[in-house]
Amino acid sequence: MAGVGFRRWAQALSKGKGPGISALLSGCRAASGVSKSGLPGPCPTTPEEKAAAAKKYNMRVEDYEPYPDKGEGFGDYPKLPERSQHERDPWYKWDHPDLRRNWGEPMHWDFDMFIRNRVDTSPSPVDWSTMCKQLFGFIGFMLFMFYVGEKLPSYQPVAEKQYPYNNLYLEKGGDPEKQPEEVKNYKI
Repeated sequence: MAGVGFRRWAQALSKGKGPGISALLSGCRAASGVSKSGLPGPCPTTPEEKAAAAKKYNMRVEDYEPYPDKGEGFGDYPKLPERSQHERDPWYKWDHPDLRRNWGEPMHWDFDMFIRNRVDTSPSPVDWSTMCKQLFGFIGFMLFMFYVGEKLPSYQPVAEKQYPYNNLYLEKGGDPEKQPEEVKNYKI
């Protein structure tokens, strides 16, 4: 019986009658997409709706907090802390170690911003005022050294250029009849 229905559908598809290929494509969906149960629903207003939304996203009711309803389309999606994947324990046995997350765990709404090759929100080992003091101290020291270098220049000692044949006496237009003065290229 099922073969007859398929045969009619295949004949209609080959002749171009009926819904055809559009019916075939509309009946298909990607296997990798989010299911309808995972999409955000309306923003919860009552404690019961809040508890149901927390259960939907595998969270405790105490930890669940939705985004404020400002018409931005967040719905009942949980507002997760803005922490990058760098802050998560690298030695924990994650289901997906590259992303440091477990299966079924809700993802941050701006997940692509907090992956490991983007933003690192982990606390800095040095506070901001210390970093500024070190930076401006370094810049000040370098400007001071530049000033000292301009006021007290230091150069390698260089002797006068030395030439052979009595400092090129004849080549520089000296009189060939006269004996040139002897040039000493050293001091004793």
